[in-house]
Amino acid sequence: KLSNDVIKPFYQQRCQLAVSQLEDNLTGLSVRIHKPEGAMFLWLWCKDLPISSQALYERLKSQGLIVVPGQYFFPGIEDSEWQHKQECLRINYSQAPEDVKQGLTILCKELRALYEAKI
Repeated sequence: KLSNDVIKPFYQQRCQLAVSQLEDNLTGLSVRIHKPEGAMFLWLWCKDLPISSQALYERLKSQGLIVVPGQYFFPGIEDSEWQHKQECLRINYSQAPEDVKQGLTILCKELRALYEAKI
């Protein structure tokens, strides 16, 4: 009962806020949100990301934002040509809404700058 009536709605609301902000600010970019499935984080696929997810992590970290680069989540895949593992990010949305909003603003600005510089 506690899980269905309190915990699940709490994270669904936080997820919806994060997804809305990402969708509003990443329009026109090759960034996709993997289907949220109830965890407290989202996966972003930044197709054709001009830099690796690790390099993006470093840029965001210097601005006070921590995300998780995707390559850590593909153990055993040795194919160096498979770019997808360098294009994914895991972001947490369970913190205070104002903190999440601020972090997503930083992320969206950085992604937009990277994609637009490449064009």
